Amino acid sequence: MSELNKRTKLVHGGTRRSQYNEVSEAIFLTQGFVYDSAEQAQARFIESGPDQFIYARYGNPTVAMFEERIAMLEGAEDAFATASGMAAVSGALTSMVKAGDHVVSARALFGSCLYILEDILARFGVEVTFVDGTDLDAWQNAMRPDTKVVFFESMSNPTLEVIDIASVAKIAHSVGSKVVVDNVFSTPVFSNAIAEGADVVVYSATKHIDGQGRTLGGVVLGSKEYIRKTLEPYMKHTGGSMSPFNAWVMLKGLETIDLRVRAQVTCALAIAEALQGNGALDRVIYPGLKDHAQNALVQTQLDGKGGTVFSLDLKGGQEAAFKFLNAMQVAVISNNLGDAKSIATHPATTTHQRLSEEQRETLGITPGLVRFSVGLEDADDLIADITQALAASQA
Repeated sequence: MSELNKRTKLVHGGTRRSQYNEVSEAIFLTQGFVYDSAEQAQARFIESGPDQFIYARYGNPTVAMFEERIAMLEGAEDAFATASGMAAVSGALTSMVKAGDHVVSARALFGSCLYILEDILARFGVEVTFVDGTDLDAWQNAMRPDTKVVFFESMSNPTLEVIDIASVAKIAHSVGSKVVVDNVFSTPVFSNAIAEGADVVVYSATKHIDGQGRTLGGVVLGSKEYIRKTLEPYMKHTGGSMSPFNAWVMLKGLETIDLRVRAQVTCALAIAEALQGNGALDRVIYPGLKDHAQNALVQTQLDGKGGTVFSLDLKGGQEAAFKFLNAMQVAVISNNLGDAKSIATHPATTTHQRLSEEQRETLGITPGLVRFSVGLEDADDLIADITQALAASQA
């Protein structure tokens, strides 16, 4: 299986068939497992094998299939599936640090990620330094001998800055720091974060992996040593594991993620190009456009693919942004992304509303900024819908 191409791995990787030899993966919807004897129960609690399970919070055959398949896709030794994307982020970070440790993080992050770093870790005595993620000198200057972890989104939410994984990893590893990358916007289809130097990669499986807005989920990927000796004890005792049903949904999502994401990226580029120069906009932000500040990095790090999301900065601020959102007829207003349906949101009043006005200004989250996640609709229909909504925003 390791020699096969990604799309084949996404269909067949990690499959465990029961005695009935089912085609579609089975859902083992059980919280526990029966032992043949008291001695077997004792032995399993001491050390369990890859197909030996104890309790659904510790592991489950359906969840294990998802973990093995996504690890195979990502090029990781192992994976641990979690209840949500934020369970993955918080588990990955919290399991690695203790009071007195130092963390360096990119400043441009999803609001809940900032909460983990600014509130949760700080509350327990971990010092966090924030830097401009695109500035390699800033990363270098922030490193200290006690820097335990660096953390960043490989493509930031919602301003779509692209961070040079290989270069940041080299800087971090020079002081013995581990590199944790939130890879959601880059997607597992195009990113090779582990090959580029990331020690740990996290995904919100709720996004492109499910891809149809059905279930919550997350996953943390890394070395077998890290996943089983550091992360697993933390996750199984704090309760952030994925449910078997959600794991089954994610397995089905992985079968089609390559096809879906490639179609969405093609559509996103077509829309972004069509909107350039629109009089209702101050700017179109899309990493696949040649005028994007990190477009050259996109060519090497993401095979030239700018992702499934673009952002629009409307003239007229929040009032214009709200008029735009309310005028859309095809795309829907919500706060998810990576869905089959196109989704638009206003970050300043939703996903990043807890940030101060000064923080939002520093990150480039203006009152007129709208984040647009491209779905699987026809590109011409989306361009027409967005164009009429932009006209309405200026009326």
